[in-house]
Amino acid sequence: MLSVPPAIFGAVMALHFAGASLSIYSKIGLITLIGLVTKHGILIVEFANQLQEKGASVSDAVLEAAILRLRPILMTTAATVLGAFPLAFAFGAGAESRQQLGWVIVGE
Repeated sequence: MLSVPPAIFGAVMALHFAGASLSIYSKIGLITLIGLVTKHGILIVEFANQLQEKGASVSDAVLEAAILRLRPILMTTAATVLGAFPLAFAFGAGAESRQQLGWVIVGE
């Protein structure tokens, strides 16, 4: 849960630098962003709990979980951000709504 505020800060800064406002579309992007970041935290905690059940100490389990889950988390985040680039740089009819949604996710 400690990773959610920095993610929101990054999303709001991306909106600010893109010249966008906090609208309903950007709020939908924030909900998506919070869900993604929270999912990553849950995966690390669940993996650490499984390691503790196998007999590892708390600090060893947390360290091992963070090391082993870092690559999948970074890959998921990179895929999400790269998938949002077309939204952030959209043009045409309805582009304003897509751009705001995209910039929130890219700002992660």
